[in-house]
Amino acid sequence: MDWNNPYIYALGKFIAINVTFIVVLLIVAYVVLAERRVLGLIQGRLGPNRVGYGGVLQPFADLLKFIFKEEITPDKSTRFVYFLAPVIAITAALMSMIVYPFGPEVSLPFIGRVRLAIAQFDVALLYVLAITSVGVYGVALAGWSSNSKYALLGGLRAAAQLISYELSLGLGLVGVVMMSGSLDLYQIVEQQSGWGGMNWNIIYQPLGFVVYLISAIAETNRVPFDLPEAETELVAGFHTEYSALKFALFFMAEYVNMLTVSVLATTLFLGGWNGPFVAQLPLLGVVYFLAKVFFFLFLYIWIRGTLPRFRFDQLMNFGWKFLLPAAILNVVLTASAYYFYMGARLVAE
Repeated sequence: MDWNNPYIYALGKFIAINVTFIVVLLIVAYVVLAERRVLGLIQGRLGPNRVGYGGVLQPFADLLKFIFKEEITPDKSTRFVYFLAPVIAITAALMSMIVYPFGPEVSLPFIGRVRLAIAQFDVALLYVLAITSVGVYGVALAGWSSNSKYALLGGLRAAAQLISYELSLGLGLVGVVMMSGSLDLYQIVEQQSGWGGMNWNIIYQPLGFVVYLISAIAETNRVPFDLPEAETELVAGFHTEYSALKFALFFMAEYVNMLTVSVLATTLFLGGWNGPFVAQLPLLGVVYFLAKVFFFLFLYIWIRGTLPRFRFDQLMNFGWKFLLPAAILNVVLTASAYYFYMGARLVAE
C-alpha cells in the first residue's frame, strides 16, 4: 500500500484512531465488569452474573440504563460549564492513547509494514503528561459549576491532590528519561529490547517505578486516594449532581485514566511489547503488552479491595513529606550513577 499518498495516509490514520478508541472503550467496559466480579470474590460474594453467561453482557445493560435514565440539571448550576466538564474529562483521557506504541513494527497482508502506534513524535511523553493534566479541569469545573457544597469540596480536593502528586509523578519518570535520552515512547521501548527482550527499566529504576505507581494511583483518584469522591463524607464528590450519560462520561474517564496509567507504566518500566521471542514473532509483542497492562489493571482492583482510604491530611502529608523527597532522591541517585558511568567509559576509551 502506498503510504506516501496523503489520502491513503489520512484514511489509515482515521481508521486506526477509531479502532483504537473502540478497543479502549470495550476494554474499559470489561474492566468495570472484572472489577465488580473480583471485588465480589474478595468480599465473599458473586458480583454481577445474570445478564449473559457469567454476566458477560452486564456492561451493555449498564450502558442502556445510563442512556434511558432521566437527565437532571441543578437549577442554580452554571449550565455551559456543567455540561462541558464531563466532555473535558473523557476527551483528555482518550487523547493520550494516540501516542502509545502497542507493538513492534509488523508486516500485515495488503497493508505492508506498519508500526503499531497511531502517532510517533519526539516529545510523546511530554504530550501524555500535558494532556492527562488537563483532565483535572473537568473534575474541578464539575465541582464548581454544580453549585453544591459536596461537589465543590470534591473539586477542591481533586485540584489539591493533583498539584501534590503531579510533581512526584513527573520526577518519578525523570530517571527513565535520563537513561534513555529521549521523550519518544517508541524509542524508550526499543531501548529496553536487550537481554532477549528483558532489559526493562524497572531493573534500573525500582524507586522511580514505585514513586510513579503510587503517584499515578493518586492522580486517578482511586482507593486509597479517592478523596475527591469520598462517599462517606461527600456523597459522591465532584459528580454528586450528575446523572445519566454525563455521569457515565465521568465514570468512563476514570477507567480510561486507569488504562492510561497502566499503559504508560508498561511502556516506560516493563519494556512495552518486549519479551522473549518477539524478534521471531513480532505479533507476540502485542500479547506481552496487553498482559502487562492487564496486570496493572488487576493491581488497581486488588488495591481497592484491600486498602482503606486515607484521611485528607494523611494524603497531603504522604505526598509532600515522603513521596516527593523519594522522587528527588531517585533523580539524584540516577544522575550520580549516570555521571560516574559516563566518566568510567571516557577513562576506558
